[in-house]
Amino acid sequence: MAYLINNFLFVVGKIILWFAGWQVDGQAKVTNLSQCVVIASPHTSNWDIVFTRAAFAVMRFPVRFTIKREWIKTPLGLVLLFLGAIPIDRRPKDQQSKARSMVEAMSDLFEKYKELAVLVTPEGTRSKVTEWRTGFYHIAKMANVPIALGYLDYKKKTAGIGKVIYPSDIETDLREIMAFYAQIAPKFPEKFSVDLRYS
Repeated sequence: MAYLINNFLFVVGKIILWFAGWQVDGQAKVTNLSQCVVIASPHTSNWDIVFTRAAFAVMRFPVRFTIKREWIKTPLGLVLLFLGAIPIDRRPKDQQSKARSMVEAMSDLFEKYKELAVLVTPEGTRSKVTEWRTGFYHIAKMANVPIALGYLDYKKKTAGIGKVIYPSDIETDLREIMAFYAQIAPKFPEKFSVDLRYS
């Protein structure tokens, strides 16, 4: 079943990118990555998710994204599962513990799934923000997995993976991440900013 779904998404992704005149880059960087956190940025338009999903389908890079576990019980939940959603359960592991943070719950997913690439949008909104959410970094650090820098460059009409970073020092790593995204052209430049704390 998964094979049929992946092939279907591959064909749909090819068609979308061909019609829009986009190309895919960076597949070689993730060929041997079994686990990673994937940044999706810049995020300034609803079209971003379309091109992002299309590009990863063409790369045959099975990225997934997280949703609240309650959503699975809705009709929309079935669609989201088909598209690669993973329900997040923040309930404590035992009665004596408190509810887990989102970072803890997401890092635990890497223990459950031996092959997992989780897509995150650290800007958190299509509006301009000058401070990104750094949860993606802490998830990667806690789970001991690399961070793949996914991007959409609207000027070059290129989508893909630019770099793979292995977390070591947050200050150094985030400066490298921001330097990379500062060179990427979003659909609406006025709505995008790197995290100014690390630029």
